[in-house]
Amino acid sequence: MMAAARCFSDTSDFLSIRSGDHILLDGRRFLVTGEERERRFGIEDPKFWVKRVVEEETGDRKIAKLSFFESFNTRLGELVIRCYRSPEKEERILDLCRNHPGFMQGVTFPDAKGNRVRVLEIVRGKNFMLYLDSLRMPHVQYFETELPGILRHLCEAFAAIGLLHAHGFRHGDIRNDHIIVERRSGRYVWIDFDYDFEAPENPFGLDLFGIGNILIYAVGKVFHNSYMIKNDTYTYHDLIERLEPDDFSILHPNRLVNLRKLYPYVPVMLNNILMHFSAGTSITYASVDEIIEDLGGYLASL
Repeated sequence: MMAAARCFSDTSDFLSIRSGDHILLDGRRFLVTGEERERRFGIEDPKFWVKRVVEEETGDRKIAKLSFFESFNTRLGELVIRCYRSPEKEERILDLCRNHPGFMQGVTFPDAKGNRVRVLEIVRGKNFMLYLDSLRMPHVQYFETELPGILRHLCEAFAAIGLLHAHGFRHGDIRNDHIIVERRSGRYVWIDFDYDFEAPENPFGLDLFGIGNILIYAVGKVFHNSYMIKNDTYTYHDLIERLEPDDFSILHPNRLVNLRKLYPYVPVMLNNILMHFSAGTSITYASVDEIIEDLGGYLASL
């Protein structure tokens, strides 16, 4: 005899909600079909608070993001910054960016205990990391044929982050798997806004360095780190002997930023944008608008 389906109007214990269960929100029933996974660097980690669901009335597939709270510290140079999850902040960004094509869309429902459950539309496409990986070609060909268009799309995506900053919000977790390259339109769409951070000295600093990481990834097509450079002499030859600590990231000391030393055809103008995020920089970007301005100047020079 088949067990009766369980129905949850209180999502506080999200670990107990499994595939086949139902979630009841504001009179709407959602069938849980599984859990989302964090897919980075070939590793898949289940996100137990993020459920794949089907809205029973419409049959539409959606993502239900349940309230989950965590905090940790990270470093930006010498600064220690507290990061934490805030479902309420993500709810407010969803409201601010309703119908904006550069952001994931969704509606927030309080459950029976007041937990803020965000029911999200699925953005169809590959994340930026997988998208670049799918472009199988030599770097020089990628640089000449694909990168200019990618940088133009990134300028639009960075302008969307500027909208958040203008309203006092931070994305909070800018990285290359939090941009989805939408399959149909080719538009770059931001997802996952529930992280926030405390950085009174530079309120948007982590967002700006996240943008820097995306640019470094885009120009290099991958991240090139010191381990790769030391151990793969077939690809990197004697590069390790020509590098200095200032050539690496201020945020990730093993990550190469000075890509012109690896790819001499990277123009100085573009490489200088990247070097704002290096350990050797004396000038950092103060706003996303400054990054967009410099990128726009480079693109106009092509």
